[in-house]
Amino acid sequence: MNAKKFSSLLVTGLLALSLASCSSSEGQPSTAAASGDGSYTIGVANFMLSGPYFSGMDKAIAAQAKKKGKIEVISTDANGDAAKLASNVEDLLSKNVDAIIISGGPLESAPAALNAAKTANKPVVLVDRKFQSGEYTSWIGPDNKAIGVQNGQFLAEKLPKGGKVAIIKGGPADNSIGLARTEGVKSVLGSTAGITLVEAPDFGNWGSDGGLTVMESLLATNPDLVAVFCENDAMCLGAQRAIADAGKSKQIVIAGVDGQAEALKAILDGTNYLVTGLNDADIIGAMGLDRAVEILGGAKVEKDTVVPSPRVTKENAAEYFDPNGGF
Repeated sequence: MNAKKFSSLLVTGLLALSLASCSSSEGQPSTAAASGDGSYTIGVANFMLSGPYFSGMDKAIAAQAKKKGKIEVISTDANGDAAKLASNVEDLLSKNVDAIIISGGPLESAPAALNAAKTANKPVVLVDRKFQSGEYTSWIGPDNKAIGVQNGQFLAEKLPKGGKVAIIKGGPADNSIGLARTEGVKSVLGSTAGITLVEAPDFGNWGSDGGLTVMESLLATNPDLVAVFCENDAMCLGAQRAIADAGKSKQIVIAGVDGQAEALKAILDGTNYLVTGLNDADIIGAMGLDRAVEILGGAKVEKDTVVPSPRVTKENAAEYFDPNGGF
């Protein structure tokens, strides 16, 4: 069994064992089974499916529901529109779903969506993104600052002579996930002797094409870069292409976040992509579906669950690489 999948089963199993000792979420909706056989309909409200991480999350939720056999999933895509997300939630509620999973992407808050679910007395599970305000039943996601810290520590070790390190951010300016990751990196490298940080003035918009464009601009103004950190793997994969096109693959090393399959393959292949922090959409999506089912079954669950995000390098990338995964 692939270790990434084993990790998913292990974490989910440990959570299930701990349910009896966890306190119920404050204000958690009282839910009853839609039928006596444990079958449910779960709505998935995605803020956006345009990025590989978010589409991977959606696929993982559907795949986990299929494994359970009695769970129907209704998935929606707001295409990056907050008003549309709220409308999608209203539509899911009109279909009388038993619970809603929200994948908020870069959205900082969704009060209308959360209020609608609360009014309908339906539990809400947030995956990856924890909103800055509003009531939800349970959240499952990573410690983004910790991921940034471990990437910063890795780069500090790999760059004993110092040098310029670029930072490519996803945006927008108030994105707390990206800010936490960059804050973690800066908390280490900002005080490391010999390291100079260069933040890209433009956002990479969390995609490969954006990462390529921003990296091209950085190389034009900073040809002496020795490393680049991106707030996600997709942007780093684009940055890697720009670095290769400039003939600087031996000069510049790359550090990303998420554990996207293409990034893990690049690490395994011994390229200049050296490290990522695991924030696996397959694992978090599966755990989100399991959490919703647990709540509907009457279990007392943790309000917030932080999923471990191990540092992935060439030494251990094979444990996490799954070419058949959704992300």
